[in-house]
Amino acid sequence: MSLTLALFGLAGRSIYLAIDARANATAPTFPQRERVTSVNVVTFETGTVTPELTVFGELRSRQTLAMRSSSGGTVIEIAPEFVEGGAVTAGQLLIRIDPTEAEAALSRARADLSDSEAALRDAERTLALNRDTLTGAEVQAALREQALQRQRDLQDRGIGTAPDLEAAELAVSAAQQSVLSARQAVAQAENRIDQATSLIARERINLSEAERALADTRLHAAFDGVLSDVTVAPGSRVTSNEQIAELIDPSALEVSFRVSTAQHAQLLGDSGSIIGAPVSVALDVAGVSLIAEGAISREAASVGAGQTGRLIFAGIDGAAGLRPGDFVTVRILEPEMEDVAYLPSTALASDGTVLVVDAENRLHPAPVQLMRRQGDLVLVRGDLEGARIVAERSPLLGEGILVRPVNPDGSILPDPEPEMIELSQERRAALVAFLEETEGMPEAAKARIRDQLEQDRVPAEMVSQLESRMGS
Repeated sequence: MSLTLALFGLAGRSIYLAIDARANATAPTFPQRERVTSVNVVTFETGTVTPELTVFGELRSRQTLAMRSSSGGTVIEIAPEFVEGGAVTAGQLLIRIDPTEAEAALSRARADLSDSEAALRDAERTLALNRDTLTGAEVQAALREQALQRQRDLQDRGIGTAPDLEAAELAVSAAQQSVLSARQAVAQAENRIDQATSLIARERINLSEAERALADTRLHAAFDGVLSDVTVAPGSRVTSNEQIAELIDPSALEVSFRVSTAQHAQLLGDSGSIIGAPVSVALDVAGVSLIAEGAISREAASVGAGQTGRLIFAGIDGAAGLRPGDFVTVRILEPEMEDVAYLPSTALASDGTVLVVDAENRLHPAPVQLMRRQGDLVLVRGDLEGARIVAERSPLLGEGILVRPVNPDGSILPDPEPEMIELSQERRAALVAFLEETEGMPEAAKARIRDQLEQDRVPAEMVSQLESRMGS
């Protein structure tokens, strides 16, 4: 029993000493490792770039004619091509309206003109006769004057009688009255000629209008094009000035598009007028893109009620498959810019800075000048040639943070070479002794660190961590 109690007392003491040693033992401390964040980087490469402005526009034809009937009536003839989408040529007869009324009006105008011309000829003959009558009256009056003069001479010599003198004077007065009547007849004949001439001019105008009305019963194509919105058929009744179709020239296409005021300023030349920048028009149809090239031709004179920005027009060539009314994508090539670089828009902060990865893979901000925005890209200018720029900024990234750069292709850039230092024998021995005394560290880790400490050059970061633990 004494031996058993002694063994129990020894066991209890051993347990107490073990618990006390465990409670008073100092736990090993491990320094916190710096957090490393992986970031996508792009290289800042400058060069000469042609900015591209992308907008949406609508195709339209420079030659669009609303075809209207100049005269009313019944349609009696229609060309086979006068249908929706029919292709016609310049000068082709499209429709013919019943010309009966127009032909009757033309015949009446011709008859009226003939009557007026006959009246003119009659007035001219009357004028000639009246002029002959006036000449005879003037000769008769002259003879009466001579007879009167003889009677006066006889009276002066005492031979003539008073009744003969009075008879001669009355004859002269009658002759003068005949001359006056003949002159009035001549004036009236001349007035009839003037009236007949004026009437002929009016009748000729009426004849010209009747001929035009007859010609208006035939509708011809003004230019080569395609018909749209056709609303008549044989036997249809049309009224004057009624629109019966629309003629469109599909080969003379242009695109109209609206840009902002800032974008418009980028398309102005030195003279302040818009430049003829090249454009590309694309229409995506079931995966197949119809593309045409062109150039800016003009801009609208005013903004328009309720509108913003500027309306610009560009002529296009080779628009096979495109039609007026298509909603297309327009890409405008702006003037070239030198010493600029493309970056993702997510790389640029609101304060105009980007994050640059230095040689130690740490971040620091750098200012750049924003030149253009193009979709998900920005065009910037700055003194950062060859620098690595963070492509996607986040609130976790900031100045001085250690990162692991990732190339655009997904490959991780190698970490920079660690800083190496040489140790003195005393410093090396102290580190090895501390390593051997350290508890809780796996033997494999101790062996790896011991091998590194035995080298001529040792990583400075590892030495710093061991010495910080020795001080604790």
